[in-house]
Amino acid sequence: MDMKLKGHVASILQTAAALILGTGTTTVMATEPCGDLGECKAFIEINSTDGDIGFHFLMDGEDLNSGQITDPNGAKVFEDQAKGPLRAQKLTETFAESAEPLCWDDPEADPEDEILTLEEFLDRWAEGTYVFSGKGDGGEKQTGETELTHAIPAAPVDVAFDGSVISWDAGNDLGRCATFEELNDLVDDDILLVHPGEVTVAAWEIVLEPDVEDGDPTGQLEFNVRVSGTIAPKEMTVPADYLASLPNDTPVKIEVGAIGVDNNATFTEVGGFCVNEVGGCED
Repeated sequence: MDMKLKGHVASILQTAAALILGTGTTTVMATEPCGDLGECKAFIEINSTDGDIGFHFLMDGEDLNSGQITDPNGAKVFEDQAKGPLRAQKLTETFAESAEPLCWDDPEADPEDEILTLEEFLDRWAEGTYVFSGKGDGGEKQTGETELTHAIPAAPVDVAFDGSVISWDAGNDLGRCATFEELNDLVDDDILLVHPGEVTVAAWEIVLEPDVEDGDPTGQLEFNVRVSGTIAPKEMTVPADYLASLPNDTPVKIEVGAIGVDNNATFTEVGGFCVNEVGGCED
């Protein structure tokens, strides 16, 4: 879905303190530290608008030459090995995301594209303990464990932007990945233990991103912030200084993500907005 995990992970690492202050809990930081590792996380991310789904993980250790992850069944799902100059300099933080196949039958998609329904995804990525491990020069091992849950928060709805304020509301489904009724069926069949509409939102992530062509430096001028899940009303004023830094007639899109206490996230994207409009943004 390309929810730019630079934005997602940066929020996890850089704004966690703000989240703690806002919610009065450290639940979202439960895997810091992670055994011998500084941090380890495994989580699910959904783009409800495009209708795609992915598995993401983060491992942070010290002076590692290699790293691996095993799933709750003991199967190895990831392995990384530093070579040459990278082995000499060592690994610390490793972040990766899976491919993000469509979770719905998009009539405009390439017929050869993989379709992975929510039920199939949950079967592929079992709920439970994922073991992270890495080794250094002397063969010393650093290990840690984190829990992957299937508690996925519902997609934000009614995302809007009036030129200065971004607003949204809590939803009760996963957009194109699963309707409210389909999710009820998964709960009834014990495939999901909790309906996404009932999953607690620990934080909201709000992104305003210039919707420009690749290579346009304006595309790097992204506004990204994470706020407490208890914020009321659900809105965020975009700093005037940031908006003034954008060129006239800049098309932008808004992304709002619901982040659960286990870091699982569901994002909703809305485009077609125009910032600093003078002559109008091109369609």
